Amino acid sequence: MITRRSAVQRLGLLSLLAAGRWPGHANAAVPAAAGEPFRFHAINDLHHATPECDPWFARLVERLKEAKDHEMVLVLGDLTDEAKPEGFEAVKKIFAALERPVHVQIGNHDQTSTDNGAAYDTAHPDRRNYAFEHRGWQFVGIDSTQGPTASGTKVGDRTLKWIDDNAGRLDRKRPLVLFTHFPMGKDVKMAPLNADDVLGRFLEFNLRGVFSGHYHATTEADFHGTPVVTNRCCSRIRGNHDGSKEKGWWSIAAAEGRLTRTFVEFAAA
Repeated sequence: MITRRSAVQRLGLLSLLAAGRWPGHANAAVPAAAGEPFRFHAINDLHHATPECDPWFARLVERLKEAKDHEMVLVLGDLTDEAKPEGFEAVKKIFAALERPVHVQIGNHDQTSTDNGAAYDTAHPDRRNYAFEHRGWQFVGIDSTQGPTASGTKVGDRTLKWIDDNAGRLDRKRPLVLFTHFPMGKDVKMAPLNADDVLGRFLEFNLRGVFSGHYHATTEADFHGTPVVTNRCCSRIRGNHDGSKEKGWWSIAAAEGRLTRTFVEFAAA
């Protein structure tokens, strides 16, 4: 069923596309800002389960520290495998050794059917829907989960309302990075049913990249010129959905208003 509100939204999006206004092209008379150059990492699906995982992640942090040129890390959900408080605390303590900002997002494995992510919220308060700036770039992290459900989900009304209420605080010309747990790419397995509606809310912004996890595989979709990607997991206990064996993360260079990503393979041994 299409409600009047959703119909109006869809008509609005179609009008923008017909006018040639896609990410980074709204109000084209004013040039899009580029931001300053820097490098960051994006890593997804840690699935910390037991203390036996600690050495794996300690070595992972050592490898991340070896790449001295990065300035921050995004962790794209599923920090834990069963939403145990001790798992969140272990990951938080281990990643603190990076001595760089670590920006997290909640995954479906970070909550149970009864706690609604309470342990995640205790370890990482106010880290579901939030935004921050870094060197002239804007980063927006949103809660894309529907509790612990893994597929056939929708991004919830609370998140959609947060985007609608806070979009006006973002600069439409500065480059913007969106990061989530669930994939946002069209036709990517396990993507929320309303992923297009979520991305549509960023049509008039200078959206330069969307980074997600959940589906443990390398995928790339296109949203009007913006790459929308997932990556292999970086978990000791979980494998990749596409059968690939490599674990690792994205190393991402931001320069001249563009993002260039490289897969970095990780082996704990």
